[in-house]
Amino acid sequence: MATRKAKGAGEKIDALMERAGEALHKGAYFEAERLSRDALERAHQADDFERMMRIALPLQEARRQKRMQAVDSGHLVCLTEMSDDFAIEPGAYLIEPMLVGANGRDLRDRANTEEVPVLVVVREPETRLRMWPIVMIGPVTVRTTVEPPEGEPDMAWMLAASEALGDAALEMASGNTAEDRVDSLMDLLGTIGDHEKLIQALAEACREAHEEAQAVSS
Repeated sequence: MATRKAKGAGEKIDALMERAGEALHKGAYFEAERLSRDALERAHQADDFERMMRIALPLQEARRQKRMQAVDSGHLVCLTEMSDDFAIEPGAYLIEPMLVGANGRDLRDRANTEEVPVLVVVREPETRLRMWPIVMIGPVTVRTTVEPPEGEPDMAWMLAASEALGDAALEMASGNTAEDRVDSLMDLLGTIGDHEKLIQALAEACREAHEEAQAVSS
């Protein structure tokens, strides 16, 4: 019974992965991301590290394409306030005080629901050392500091700040075993979803966890 149940779960994950690949091929990146994320979460619940490893690539590609669409729009907005009826357009959004990390998360989540490609960076008040703390909240809170831009923020600065936050998340990954690292990286990906090195680190941790499981069962 347990074997049949596991087989059925694997077949459902494979079906999701196939649909994600089809969506990716036709350029439906939001659909591809949703399907890949659903497959990844199901595989994680089943401790199916081999499938998690294979799902990482289409997830990474879907999120990369969304990020490129946001950047290629050339639209950059600095927000210090935001109403409920704020119209989200493709582009990059710098969330500034008195808005906070939760506003950035909500903007990103709403943009995903509306299928609008965005790059979101949230900054907190400047420190005494004239650095800008940047933050994103989710299953875990990720924070780092960056040099402020010279003059007005541009797209290059937004990309660098976003990359720095992803690098900070990568440094937070922890665990005594590969399986523990998988759990840690899954939480971090819930907060920083489009950092390619983070997704690659998850794929590597999944490979190691699969090998560890194979060694125990042999």
